[in-house]
Amino acid sequence: MTTRLADIAAQAGVSEATVSRVLNGKPGVAATTRQSVLAALDVLGYERPVRLRQRSAGLVGLITPELENPIFPALAQVIGQALTRQGYTPVLATQTPGGSTEDELTEMLVDRGVAGIIYVSGLHADTTADMQRYEQLRAQGVPFVLVDGFSPKVQAPFISPDDRAAMTLAVTHLASLGHTRIGLALGPKRFVPVQRKIEGFVRTVQDQLGLDAATIETELVQHSLYTLEGGQAAANALMDRDCTAVVCASDMMALGAIRAARQRGLDVPRDISVVGFDDSPLIAFTDPPLTTVRKPVPAMGQAAVRTLLEEIGGTPAPHSEFVFMPELVVRGSTASAPGDRNRP
Repeated sequence: MTTRLADIAAQAGVSEATVSRVLNGKPGVAATTRQSVLAALDVLGYERPVRLRQRSAGLVGLITPELENPIFPALAQVIGQALTRQGYTPVLATQTPGGSTEDELTEMLVDRGVAGIIYVSGLHADTTADMQRYEQLRAQGVPFVLVDGFSPKVQAPFISPDDRAAMTLAVTHLASLGHTRIGLALGPKRFVPVQRKIEGFVRTVQDQLGLDAATIETELVQHSLYTLEGGQAAANALMDRDCTAVVCASDMMALGAIRAARQRGLDVPRDISVVGFDDSPLIAFTDPPLTTVRKPVPAMGQAAVRTLLEEIGGTPAPHSEFVFMPELVVRGSTASAPGDRNRP
């Protein structure tokens, strides 16, 4: 026990006497100090005494797409931690091909009496989906927040990255490197984030390179799937149209684009530049390290939780969209355009 007290005290940066007071529930310890001791317990893998365990204020459902794309686990972790800090217990429900649908997962969560639900990249992002399902949920009195997507038909708060600005950042970066044939690889057109990325891409290519919108959409935009294989297929189509740079709508697609280039005997970034989107965990350690547009995951996740808890608390947010600014992270997968090496 003495050894354990010493370990916890060292980790928390307090005295053993203070640790003892916290563990025994004695008064006279500042809230921040108490929190430091509890955090030290967690970090060192010790169980909290029963009296110090936080009672759950209720369950909150989190419905995400598949977890193969590392951006979804990253967002789930931020949301889960923020909920736990507020005393709620997160329940992660994941859609998988051939598995439970969003509607089935929603019904399961509602049956278990969740206090609210956070949807990530759900049917609210699909312009062909029936939005009535969300109004029915509202009628049942279940608060919810929608992340990544927008519909004017749904009376709820939305949390999104600025997809148009993301494309402006990527295209401006590539144009500054001398690229004049820049392609865009992204998912099916029915999704709101896809439509917004196309808008931002077309507008910026028009401004930077002077091409007309019709030419850009027919020659430089390639729809595919949000997978490594989808990025590979889209990049091949764009390279066939003489693109020297490819902007991808996810980091997974960008890895596929790099693979497509290498299968042609091309070097990234000497022969072709590739930009991703998300800045998923570990993407800085690919070969080459990926230039990407960082999705503001911590800010978006925390905002989703804060907004949902306001809804649960009876002070609902207005029907509006909270838009978060992405950030360009330049690494090793972009360089000057081929034939443009002598630019300063």
